[in-house]
Amino acid sequence: MSSQNSTRLATIALTGRVLGVLYRQSPQSQDAAPLYATLANTAWAAQWPVQSVELTEIAQRMADGIAHSQESLNEAYQRLFIGPYALPAAPWGSVYLDKENVLFGDSMLELRQWMRENGIAHQTEQNEPDDHIGTLLMLAAWLAEQGHQQRVDELLARHLLPWAGRFLELFTQKAAHPFYQGLGELTRLTLAGWREGLLVPVAGKELYY
Repeated sequence: MSSQNSTRLATIALTGRVLGVLYRQSPQSQDAAPLYATLANTAWAAQWPVQSVELTEIAQRMADGIAHSQESLNEAYQRLFIGPYALPAAPWGSVYLDKENVLFGDSMLELRQWMRENGIAHQTEQNEPDDHIGTLLMLAAWLAEQGHQQRVDELLARHLLPWAGRFLELFTQKAAHPFYQGLGELTRLTLAGWREGLLVPVAGKELYY
């Protein structure tokens, strides 16, 4: 594997793990809490593997959200990812890719089939969809850590990138909390960096949400 490919996989491994935890776990969780402590200081932006002129502003927005927002991080996470009311932006791929906007839609079943074919164990409980944005980010990170470039690219091109842009657009618009607005923007530019060097063309899929 070339050094360029190794660097790309290392980038996906690190950034996917960080972003995945922020989407999947509450701010009070054991895995997430240290990340929020790090993100409260904008110095991390200089070390983020996917650089952009937007990073300084994004880092400041996220830090402000941790320190000064009227709505706590835990309250915002509950509202954005758990409910009980309708979520502002559904974090599951099949909601965007299925005509009926359902969980466990055909696209999620295709993802599970791909996982079985590649010997990848379920990342979630059986009664929970595997196509949650955070789950897929962490799966990409895990595959990158294992050095599976082809599988990383297949996961991105077929099961994440076709709908992630729409999710991030809605999520950033409707998050109504500076930290999570910044998280959406950080994810958008990070996925753009992942897409560079992608060896598999991104599948063209119609979006319904």
